[in-house]
Amino acid sequence: MHKIISFGIPCYNSAADMDHCITSILEGSNFAEDVEIIIVDDGSKDETPAKADEWAARYPSIIKVVHQENGGHGIALLAGLREAQGTYYKVVDSDDWLDAAALSTMLSLLRGFEERDMRVDLFISNYVYEKVYEGKHVTISYHGALPRKKVFTWDKIGYFRPDQNLLMHSLCYRVDVLREANLPLPAHTFYVDNIYAYVPLPHCKTMYYADIDLYRYFIGREGQSVNEATMIRRLDQQFRITRIMMNAYHLYTDVKEPRLASYMMGYFTMMMSVCSIFSKLSEEDRWKEENKRLWAELKEYDERMYRHARCGILGIGTNLPTKAGEKASIGLYRAASKIFKFN
Repeated sequence: MHKIISFGIPCYNSAADMDHCITSILEGSNFAEDVEIIIVDDGSKDETPAKADEWAARYPSIIKVVHQENGGHGIALLAGLREAQGTYYKVVDSDDWLDAAALSTMLSLLRGFEERDMRVDLFISNYVYEKVYEGKHVTISYHGALPRKKVFTWDKIGYFRPDQNLLMHSLCYRVDVLREANLPLPAHTFYVDNIYAYVPLPHCKTMYYADIDLYRYFIGREGQSVNEATMIRRLDQQFRITRIMMNAYHLYTDVKEPRLASYMMGYFTMMMSVCSIFSKLSEEDRWKEENKRLWAELKEYDERMYRHARCGILGIGTNLPTKAGEKASIGLYRAASKIFKFN
């Protein structure tokens, strides 16, 4: 049967979480035969491989499994994309899940697009930070930034607040668009979801925003990649991802839609600012030097992008000079984090 959507689930030592994730898709889709679930066992050392095979044996027409040597989140994501038979592809991390009612709505919309032979390159929905240990839920929607209940193009988008960046959790691409984008996802590297949510955008010509709270993003686990202490330990990977994004486009010449170029510039500026602020939070001076090198590379690569990133509020605020300036930059970051609920 033709598959309307493929859900890729990268799994590494995910035995404790994957059942909830998989069940949420199966039950939310009412075990629909036009849905495909691809479990990618990324060299797990626990019971993940056996569990994945058990799921595939129970639902062979819906679930397939890829076993591979450990390559990291990006390589697992690409493995799922390579196997995908659906018109659309959505990544769901193994410790996250999808809301049943929202999933049912999304599937109805996607089926409707196909029935009417309407091409939509990118389907966007809301996501919810599930701060389980705090008992809090924070919903990220795109009210004001995106038109609702219509297929639109980039010239129709509005202003995105700092908490409204299009992240992996909110995105569902057409498979052919993702493959065309030739995603430059490095192995054994965290934060590749930023590349996933950035590089394919100019390849998307038509979008649809559904105001549904689909993706439930579990947050708060000790050692999670967005945990501040963890981000400081993995600064090398943050710099690696930011450099890949920098070299992906000369935004003001390569991206023809001005509003999309402006949005992507804002996203990229955020990535540069993350490198700046976390190099100050680190106790290792080498990261301050690395941050200087990164900004110098950007200036050499594209002076217009450099000016927009460095001379705006974020660029100035996260790079204040002197020790007092460093403390002020960190203070501004902490205040913004509380206001916009970055993590």
